[in-house]
Amino acid sequence: MPDRPTPPDGLLEVGHIDRGHGLRGEVVVTLITNATERVAPGAVLWAGDRALVVRSSAPHQHRWRVSFEGVGDRDAADALGGTTVRAEPIDDPDALWFHDLIGAVAVLADGTEVGVVQAIQDNPASDLLVLSTGALVPMVFVGELVDGRVQIDPPPGLLELADG
Repeated sequence: MPDRPTPPDGLLEVGHIDRGHGLRGEVVVTLITNATERVAPGAVLWAGDRALVVRSSAPHQHRWRVSFEGVGDRDAADALGGTTVRAEPIDDPDALWFHDLIGAVAVLADGTEVGVVQAIQDNPASDLLVLSTGALVPMVFVGELVDGRVQIDPPPGLLELADG
């Protein structure tokens, strides 16, 4: 039996294979990233310890219809249903990555610490930082992340809403 490749360290969750689609091995993938290059031809996604190379993809009802090399029929596609897919981080020094924000100390411009980022909450208008204080800070008010500290510039009263 040939050796299977080992997934690299530090993979990030980028989506979920929902189900098979059609008869030729396509699947429906819901991405949890706005980096659509994750499903570009040639991209590699990991399903557990299995490397899946994207053969083709197309937008499909707010999701993606994707075919992978070696997945050629409905049975093989259905077998992937319910699988979380991961990928290597994209190297973009100007990007602010959610996985880097979790655990960061949120500070105001004057250096006042206002909590620790516990999670990122999806929201149609703007994703929200969920702070340890319960405050929700829209990403539009988030600035630089330096040395584990993320600067935020919320409007007056926003942080007090968590107290109420």
